[in-house]
Amino acid sequence: MPKVSQARVFAYSFASIHALYVTKVVRKGRSAAELDEVIRWLTGYPQAALEAQIAAGADLETFFAEAPAMNPARALITGVICGVRVEEIDDPLMREIRSMDKLVDELAKGKAMGKILRG
Repeated sequence: MPKVSQARVFAYSFASIHALYVTKVVRKGRSAAELDEVIRWLTGYPQAALEAQIAAGADLETFFAEAPAMNPARALITGVICGVRVEEIDDPLMREIRSMDKLVDELAKGKAMGKILRG
């Protein structure tokens, strides 16, 4: 599979990514509400603002740029996602995107919410 450029990833619609995440976690027995809780924890969006970002079709770059309060505990998110260690990603935006991917993976794998939210 060809490598996708970072610029192209940053332009992906958050709504389309969110829909893929919902499909993934629901298939694994988790809920869309749990998914949104994880994303809200990471970004600081209230639920209504998260839904507004989805409705507006914001791209990932805008979604993260407009995040009200990125959680400082996100620095505790480590591990491999897409073959790359999250903590070794140099580009700050790509690190945020992959951190979100990692949290969603943990949710889909059945990890306890307290551990996902680094509590």
